[in-house]
Amino acid sequence: METKNFKRVFVWELPVRIFHWVNFLCVVVLSVTGFIIADPPVLLSNAEATNLNYFGVIRLIHFITAYIFFFVMLMRIYWAFAGNQFASWKAFWPFKKKAWNNIVHVLKIDILLFNEEEEDLSKLSIGHNSVAALSYIAMFVIALISIFTGFALYSDMSEWWLPNLFSWVIPLFGGDFMVRTIHHIAMWAFILFAMVHVYLVFYHDWLEGRGE
Repeated sequence: METKNFKRVFVWELPVRIFHWVNFLCVVVLSVTGFIIADPPVLLSNAEATNLNYFGVIRLIHFITAYIFFFVMLMRIYWAFAGNQFASWKAFWPFKKKAWNNIVHVLKIDILLFNEEEEDLSKLSIGHNSVAALSYIAMFVIALISIFTGFALYSDMSEWWLPNLFSWVIPLFGGDFMVRTIHHIAMWAFILFAMVHVYLVFYHDWLEGRGE
C-alpha cells in the first residue's frame, strides 16, 4: 500500500482567526439578545421599576455587540486585500475551471455522499473548498443585510451619524415591520449556517483529518 506524505501549509493568519471567533461570539450574543428583544419575558416584581432595567441592559448589549460585529466585518474586508492568498477575496470566487470542478466534486462527496473509486489528491482544497467559499460569500451578503437593517432600526433612537447613514432603509422597505422581519430572517440564516458549518468541520476532520 502506497503511503501518501502531506506537507503542512500555514493557511489561516492571525487576523482571520480573530475575525472568525469574534464573529462567532457576536452572532451568539446578537441572536440571544435578539430573541429577548423580539419577545421579552415578563418579570413580575414589587421592586422599584427603575431598579429592574434588565430590558435596557439587553438592548445595550445587543447594540454594543452590533458595533463590534460591524467593525470586525470592516477589518475582514480590509484583510481580504491585505492578507495571504487564502484570505484574499480572489479565493472566494470561482473564476477558474478548477474551482467549478471542485464544486462538483464537493457536492458529490460531501452532500450526495458518493464514494470515490480512487482518491484524487489533486481535488483536495487548501483553505476553503469552492462550495464553502461560495457559502461565505452568501453569509457576507447576509451580514451586510443584518448591518443595514439593524442600523436602520436603531437610527430612530440614535443621534450619532453612523446609524443615521442607514435611515433610508426603512422607507425603502415600507416601514419598520418589513425591515425587522428581514433582520429576523437574517439571524435565522446565521443560525442555520452555523449548524451546517460545525457539522462539516467535524465531518472533514473525521473523514480526512483536516477539518478547517
